[in-house]
Amino acid sequence: MPADEILFDAEERMEKAISVLGDNLSGIRTGRATPGLVDSIKVEVYGSMQPLKQLASVGTPEPQQIVIRPYDASTIKEIEKAIVAGDLGLNPQNDGRIIRLNVPPLSTEVRKKMVTRIKELSEDSKISIRNIRRDANKAAENAEKAKEISEDDRDKIKEEVQELTKKHETKASEMAKTREGEVTDN
Repeated sequence: MPADEILFDAEERMEKAISVLGDNLSGIRTGRATPGLVDSIKVEVYGSMQPLKQLASVGTPEPQQIVIRPYDASTIKEIEKAIVAGDLGLNPQNDGRIIRLNVPPLSTEVRKKMVTRIKELSEDSKISIRNIRRDANKAAENAEKAKEISEDDRDKIKEEVQELTKKHETKASEMAKTREGEVTDN
């Protein structure tokens, strides 16, 4: 595998790990209503599982409320069931046309749990990034053994992969710190 392919693959996979972290962090409650709280919900309709955002518009007309407007009114019961099954700790209120979710303020205990969860997600992301580094280093060593690249190129790849690793780990830490601040300040 050529050197630029190894680096490109490693960077692409690390970016994906950061993207997954961002998605996971957006689903964590901060005491304010955000559409991201219901992004992970899948609804069983039309014989398959569909993401909620494909079945309804999600808005936040007030800081403590999420409003879900199904595109097809016949799916409202399934959406309500999925929200309850989603274990978000939110109680849906269905008026036949829209579903309202009132987001209660977070207690100190719940905030601490959220911060712990954020730290876990951040650490999982960093572990993924380190595993990608290991894979890239192994690919560089294999390429050198196969005489595809020189020893100097292998060492250069390892240095660049380490820089990518540091950059993405720092980004994961910053994202987590920002989200922790949002959870504890609201």
